[in-house]
Amino acid sequence: MRKKILVVDDDPEALELIRFNLKRAGFAIGTAVNGVEALKKVCSLSPDLVLLDLMMPELDGFAVCEILRRDPATNALPIIIVSAVAGEMARLAGLGSGANGYITKPFSPKKLVIRVQEALRSLAPVPSHGRTRQE
Repeated sequence: MRKKILVVDDDPEALELIRFNLKRAGFAIGTAVNGVEALKKVCSLSPDLVLLDLMMPELDGFAVCEILRRDPATNALPIIIVSAVAGEMARLAGLGSGANGYITKPFSPKKLVIRVQEALRSLAPVPSHGRTRQE
């Protein structure tokens, strides 16, 4: 089953660039153009990962991330911030709001796809092959 990615960005060009490259990599893609729409789409789409811009109208990415982390239904949902806001303070604030990763725009579409694949792989359950873990 294809993994679902929710891409949240108010910039139509960035949204389309990300959507196109992830779809080409085999992901199912949902999109939202602001934080309020993002929260609704998380509930309706049940994505496997969210790519989240920070600076958006209505509700910024920091607030969206914090809301998702407070909700038991979404607190483990992987979130990668994709933002033009660069610098250590922005990165720390994004990660402090609960994001799992931070990518600065402009970015290489290939690297973005790799980061998404890595984030999804790191969350995949490891098969036990019938063995039990020894403590």
